[in-house]
Amino acid sequence: MARNTHILKSSYFDSVVLMRVASQLKKQDDISEVAMFMGTEGNHDLLAQVGLTTVKSRAAGPQDLIVIVVADSEERAESTTQDALSMLTDRNAGQDNELDYRPRTLDAALGFLPDANLAALSIPGEFAAREASKCIDKGLNVFLFSDNVALADEISLKKKARRKNLLFMGPDCGTAYINGVGLGFANIIKSGRIGCIAASGTGLQAVVCELDRLGEGVSHAIGVGGRDLSSEVGGLMTTYSLELLEQDPATEVIILLSKPPSADVVKALEALCSEFSTPVVSCFQGAELPGNTFIQTATLDEAAATAVCRVNGREHVPVPFNLPDRISDLLEERGNKAAGKRVVGLFTGGTLAKEAQLLLSKELGPVAKSFEEHAGHIVVDLGDDQYTIGRPHPMISPEIRTEQLIELAETGDLADCGVVLVDLVLGKGSHLDPAQELVESIETLRKRRQLSAEIVAVVIGTPEDPQDIAAQISVLDAAGITVFRSNSEAARYVAMLAAPACRENYMKEAS
Repeated sequence: MARNTHILKSSYFDSVVLMRVASQLKKQDDISEVAMFMGTEGNHDLLAQVGLTTVKSRAAGPQDLIVIVVADSEERAESTTQDALSMLTDRNAGQDNELDYRPRTLDAALGFLPDANLAALSIPGEFAAREASKCIDKGLNVFLFSDNVALADEISLKKKARRKNLLFMGPDCGTAYINGVGLGFANIIKSGRIGCIAASGTGLQAVVCELDRLGEGVSHAIGVGGRDLSSEVGGLMTTYSLELLEQDPATEVIILLSKPPSADVVKALEALCSEFSTPVVSCFQGAELPGNTFIQTATLDEAAATAVCRVNGREHVPVPFNLPDRISDLLEERGNKAAGKRVVGLFTGGTLAKEAQLLLSKELGPVAKSFEEHAGHIVVDLGDDQYTIGRPHPMISPEIRTEQLIELAETGDLADCGVVLVDLVLGKGSHLDPAQELVESIETLRKRRQLSAEIVAVVIGTPEDPQDIAAQISVLDAAGITVFRSNSEAARYVAMLAAPACRENYMKEAS
């Protein structure tokens, strides 16, 4: 194997752009690895962890781009490095055509857009707090995509923003919608009467897509970051976001999504929301709260459906399946082929993975969350940090799931697998054809590894998304993959395949 390292001095590139280019180049058969990082201290550590550090790469500074290519020959490594640089240059040229002036400092940007009131930051975590603080000082609301921000910095920044009556969304905020404008990984959705507050990105995406599918829309959807409802942060931005949506005349119902919050934060939220005129629908994964301040729901799609019913003056009656006849037909067709066999879930969305894990464990018993404890059923979030070190997020690069499936097949871990459950999350920023990537990997496994497991996919998206959701579903259907639009319905269906004893109760509830 030959390795080529190139340093592009004083040339900043967004991490998402770098991930996309690297992912595209790595698809070539004679290319083993393509790593493209800014030379920050954290990225140097990542390169060291994955064994890609070179003498040349260590000399790169925070404003320098590191390109490392590992290929079958020195010639291919060098040519692929040049391809990477050309692709980045082409992208920048395209951006310049869209915007004649591209400011390099915050002050210059504000001079160009003096009425701007929000800054979206996607920079290395070690610099994020400093730059976010500057934005707050300038009176800007902040959408912070960056992760690896210290807890103490998050608390300080949120307190500072709150004093100035500004939103601080994040850190590690994947998705938000403000005044109809999507930020981060965003689906194209309708505007409407429902406001959302969420800790996570994919959970929020699932809810807004379900609202869109039910014919309703979003007033605002505010991401607050995964630690906001911890006792340390104290719900600083969740509280402020609730107050804003309560005062917003366009918002008739609020949806609040999160992991189970700390007990002291729950008390504060309940005290606040008990005074609201706007009903609050909650979905705290796996947690049931005392009292009736919140309209509590168990799943993401139930939260969306409940909110839609509320704005239309109806009560929502939850059912396990909206189309029970379809489920009956599927079960009759599949029979008991997967009964008693393992379920393997490979997710790109952390909230979706958590929801599936909770629903499956209810019927199947313990469900592992990592490959280290994989004896039995397993649902893994492939977007977790441990699986993305030096790699793009699987929503951007679903090849990570393909590689994991092949590795599981090679180690024999799919031999006793009855069902493989996956998600495809569409929208801006996501891979443009995740269905084809999944189908190709499944067909390879069926041919070379005699994979006989049932494949079930939940597709999160809307008709206006760039991937064309109808076309994505058509590709999956043609490959014999069972498709759901609801994550909870997909998980319940998978549970019935693996544990036929639960079918009767689920179908009775659905009828």
